[in-house]
Amino acid sequence: MMTPIISLHDIDVSEFLTVLDTCEGNVFLVTHEGDKLNLKSKLCQLVGLTRLIEGGKISEAFIVCENKEDESKLFRFNLLGESTKIA
Repeated sequence: MMTPIISLHDIDVSEFLTVLDTCEGNVFLVTHEGDKLNLKSKLCQLVGLTRLIEGGKISEAFIVCENKEDESKLFRFNLLGESTKIA
């Protein structure tokens, strides 16, 4: 079962992708329209993030993680912007 949704807002895309690369389980981007893309796929990253980027930052989206540790990483990144401290 997937863990609760994390709301993303106004994040640095390149740092977000770096954090995504450290995730072990599937991470899904969910849009308000109901689109669901697996961000572990580079193609889905391109399609999903290109659609949401405004001025180099993600405007608004939701993330669903299958792995609790991945959720914690992405939550800390979203809240604190701690991409370099995430191992």
